[in-house]
Amino acid sequence: MNTSGDDGKIVDLQQRQSQQSFGNDRLGELLRAVRGTALKRLQALVSALFENIDDALFDLAEKAESNAVQTVYFEGMRKVRLQRQTIEQTFQEQFSRLIGDFAAGKLRPAKAESAVHAQSGGALSLVDDTELEESLAITSAIAKAENRLAPPLNALNQRLSVLRGGSSVEDATNPVAPAHLGQAFRVAMRPLELSVNSRLIIFKLFDRYVLANLGDVYDEINAQLIQAGVLPQIRYALPPGSKYAPGQAPAPAADGTAGQAAVAAEPMGDVAAQLQVELYNTVRSLLATRRAALAADPNYVASPAGAPNMSITELLSVLTLLQTSAPAAPAVGGPEAARLVHQVKRELLDQAGRFHGNAVGVAGADEETIDLVGMLFEYILQDRNLPAQMQAQLGRLQIPFLKAAILDKHLFAQKSHPARQLLDSMAHACLGWSEESDKDGRLHEKVKQVVESLLKDFDDDLDIFEKARLDFEAFLDTNRKRADLAEQRAAEATRGREKLHAARRTSAREVLQRVEGREMPEIVRTVLTRPWANYLVLTLLRQGEDSNEWRQALRFADEFVWSAQPKPTDAERLRLRGMLPLLEKALRHGLATVAYHENDVKQLMQELNQLYTGLLGGAPSVPGLEIVSRAAAAAAAIDSPVEEEIVLRAEAAAAPPDPLDDDECVRQAKSLKVGAWIELTGADGAKERAKLSWISPISSKYLFVNRKGLKVADKTVQVLAAEIRRGEAVVLEEVPLFDRALDAIVERLKAAQAKTDAPTA
Repeated sequence: MNTSGDDGKIVDLQQRQSQQSFGNDRLGELLRAVRGTALKRLQALVSALFENIDDALFDLAEKAESNAVQTVYFEGMRKVRLQRQTIEQTFQEQFSRLIGDFAAGKLRPAKAESAVHAQSGGALSLVDDTELEESLAITSAIAKAENRLAPPLNALNQRLSVLRGGSSVEDATNPVAPAHLGQAFRVAMRPLELSVNSRLIIFKLFDRYVLANLGDVYDEINAQLIQAGVLPQIRYALPPGSKYAPGQAPAPAADGTAGQAAVAAEPMGDVAAQLQVELYNTVRSLLATRRAALAADPNYVASPAGAPNMSITELLSVLTLLQTSAPAAPAVGGPEAARLVHQVKRELLDQAGRFHGNAVGVAGADEETIDLVGMLFEYILQDRNLPAQMQAQLGRLQIPFLKAAILDKHLFAQKSHPARQLLDSMAHACLGWSEESDKDGRLHEKVKQVVESLLKDFDDDLDIFEKARLDFEAFLDTNRKRADLAEQRAAEATRGREKLHAARRTSAREVLQRVEGREMPEIVRTVLTRPWANYLVLTLLRQGEDSNEWRQALRFADEFVWSAQPKPTDAERLRLRGMLPLLEKALRHGLATVAYHENDVKQLMQELNQLYTGLLGGAPSVPGLEIVSRAAAAAAAIDSPVEEEIVLRAEAAAAPPDPLDDDECVRQAKSLKVGAWIELTGADGAKERAKLSWISPISSKYLFVNRKGLKVADKTVQVLAAEIRRGEAVVLEEVPLFDRALDAIVERLKAAQAKTDAPTA
């Protein structure tokens, strides 16, 4: 109730039509004051925007992956600096025109611009993709701002209705609302020729520095109009510390907006959370504007037009009833999965209609939620990253998640939501599941238990999701300890084999460097390529290449080869005579190390003595070059790393050349990180899921294990790339299920929009 002293200052809602409290001049004066306040504040915000555009593009240029990308960002900085004044002026002109049209009653409702324009010949050009990305960016920013600013914007709408003579003003017809300001900025930006990425960055910054700060603008305008007596009785909650309402505590948002307002209030400093909110708002915006495109899907079920809408309580009650009769396991993949997902909405409407005795519908926001959850679970039932048996189990959670999304809009906008974390945790655990790795069925049964617990016990207490997540992750931790131990053992065993293989190849190469292409007695060649090569292997494994033992072993090989060559001069024979005791000592030590039989050692020494007697006697040639001695025959029975190396060289020479590094499959194989999962198809067609557990620092081979930590395979990059090319190895996505699903939904809705907007032939 207003006192008589206030009657001359207050314009009540019932007085708007007659305008008895204000003359036209007074209304025009107030509208000019609103324009002045808004223009002043917007100029400051846009100025701050351009200061940050310069910094943002410079930072991106410094972090660019190539000179070409860096040049694009630097060129963008230059163009923005050159045209900044023009853009700011155009934006101000656009805003002034909006105010003028509003005052004259000519302002048209703001509508999202068509993202895809029809081209001649019925084709879509590259410009259309740019327009679509730009439209999505600004539409998402506008939707987020409208949700966050609903209370002060609604109050401003009502006050502007008074200034316009009682004609209703809404967000779409308010010249200071985010939609009109966003369109004005797009118009101002049109002459600026930039890359797609640079333009999207600028629109992102417009959201952060202009739209995100409109609350202060609305608060100041509302305070200004209240001071002038325009609807002072309208109250709304201002942020704590606002200079327009000092000390005023924030009030809860009106019914139906609480979830959206909370979603929009994600901390600006948390980039990941902010991106989630933007993605969610993009999806909601696309759902709202692409309803016709969705309706073209033969499986889509629409809420009855003109029918009364269910209340939230009725909606949740019907869902609870359906939840108790959820199917044991829905179909997986293909059209049948999509049909069954949409069947939930059909059953919901049918069941509600039976309760009411006539057709009932669902409110717009709730229908968007139902459709969004439906698309989420349609994606789950078609996601090839999940094994079919696990898809079927997770698909049963559609109704519990629909109830959770209706109860709390944070589900799709916050990664930290318990229901979302539970689904991501279960999906990640299922990523590596296979019947072979879960022969006892422990993981499958645990997933099934969690699903059935939610179907049975979830009513309206969202804490059940957090309890289920903690229980499921405790189960995983228990099993992970055993798997980690087995995985560590598999890596150690593979590492040992790798070291042995590398030592054998190194030793073989050292020996081959000394014997290939040289004529020498067979006994000397055999000793070097068999027992001494094995001695080199053991020395390398035990002592390493930098050890004195390794150098002495190679020195013996060099001197042993020299000792077997003819000695035509007295000096050479004198050197050989002095060397023989040392050679015998080193040879006996090496043969003992590789467990050479004592009788064979004696026989070898006798035959070598015969060889050196001939050399010291000055024989022009050494007898026995072509004859395999008894000692050489004994040595020949020893495993030879040298022969292995010769075979490997022959195989490498006969093998086709490795694919180039720029081959897409090779790049994909090389980009794998430890922890990545792949699906391997065996020769018998059986599929096995395996995790990249370890990459050999010696051979660069990849070790793959199953979810129990047991070795599945080890592969070189080239072998893995070839299998990827043939479809025998498929890299599974590590992105959390919920994120993958939301990205896929956005792409699906964008494709539907493009198809709808495309001109018909």
